[in-house]
Amino acid sequence: MMAKNGSITALEADPNDPEDFEVSAEAVAQALAERRRRLGGRPRGSDKEQVSLRLDKDILARFRADGPGWQTRINEALRKGM
Repeated sequence: MMAKNGSITALEADPNDPEDFEVSAEAVAQALAERRRRLGGRPRGSDKEQVSLRLDKDILARFRADGPGWQTRINEALRKGM
């Protein structure tokens, strides 16, 4: 059975499954910290701000077609247009 409390989702342990075992709070905290490091995100001190913006599909497709870095290229195009 799945229990949901805010942003935490938990599954009950299966007593017949040897893979289910008790994990210390420290081990969970360490695993979460490691996951945050792997996920990356904006570096501290970045002057960027996350926004929601609607663009025409053909414009977005054109920037994405050139591969990774499409958001940076959109930012550069906007800067040139200022």
